[in-house]
Amino acid sequence: MDGLTVSELEAAVGDKNVVKVGQGKAFKSKWIAKGKEGRLIASQQLQVIQKTSSHPDPKVITDLKKRKLVKMQKITSFKIHKGPKFALEIVKEETDLTADMLASGAWKTAAFKPYNFKSLGADQNAGALHPLNKVRHEFRQIFFEMGFEEMPTNRYVETGFWNFDALFVPQQHPARDLQDTFYISDPKTADKPHAESQDDKGDYESYWENVQEVHQDASQKGPDGRPPPARYFSIDRVFRNETVDATHLAEFHQVEGVIADYGLSLGGLMEFMEIFFNKMGIEDLRFKPAYNPYTEPSMEIFSFHKGLNKLVEIGNSGMFRPEMLESMGLPKDMRVFGWGLSLERPTMIKYKVS
Repeated sequence: MDGLTVSELEAAVGDKNVVKVGQGKAFKSKWIAKGKEGRLIASQQLQVIQKTSSHPDPKVITDLKKRKLVKMQKITSFKIHKGPKFALEIVKEETDLTADMLASGAWKTAAFKPYNFKSLGADQNAGALHPLNKVRHEFRQIFFEMGFEEMPTNRYVETGFWNFDALFVPQQHPARDLQDTFYISDPKTADKPHAESQDDKGDYESYWENVQEVHQDASQKGPDGRPPPARYFSIDRVFRNETVDATHLAEFHQVEGVIADYGLSLGGLMEFMEIFFNKMGIEDLRFKPAYNPYTEPSMEIFSFHKGLNKLVEIGNSGMFRPEMLESMGLPKDMRVFGWGLSLERPTMIKYKVS
């Protein structure tokens, strides 16, 4: 069937330039031809293209885009239909087959939720070590790594002789008072230190006398011989009559240690403390001169606590006095580092507990 004339096409499109370009391209590609009275008709080639292909030639599309004669537009359509489980109400799916459902026969018509074998199970919050136990274990491993031997600790109650007299604590020292120390009422007094075997009995008796002599005369004859260097530590609970606050408890743990050797100095003790605490991530220590009856010189050890935003004491230390060491039968030229470190406070610093 004949179509429009060129003038009719220009009037319909409204743009002579578009019609001019379009008909030129169409004549060149032999898509249209002139029929009777100059009307444009589709050629046989265009009719074949329309019947056999729904996708135009990409080259043609590119050329038309370049001439701004066409524009691309994406159209998304949806088809909606009822599914096999379509319902106007939400059907509750059963998750368990119960005895009541079996008895009543309700299981025959019940809708069961299918098992999802790929789903993750509920979190199992397993037990974990207490932070104090973790740090205690870390302390022990560091000591072993540095060549220490662990001392047995199995006595919660100890005599005043070992707590005070053996440490050269004066008789009138306030640490002996009820305000600082817990005392038990039964028994009221303790026996003298004694050996577990008859072979060591003489050593303990002489040690008792040596301590008494040092307390009375502040002097003791040094022994002969040179015992080898030694390193010992212990970690256990201690008790003190204390007002409880953020950094003080009446029951706590103490990390005690000694290094016995010849030619030791206070600078070596400070270096040891820095190396020891650095191994557990506590750095930037501060040292402050202190007084202890059993060490001279003595120093307290501090570290910065970010949770409390202040320096807190984490230990006390010093070099044992000659009066202590000579009573034990050690030579005059042997030196001993001694310290008592807190377990709770380094744990607070490590885990940022305020």
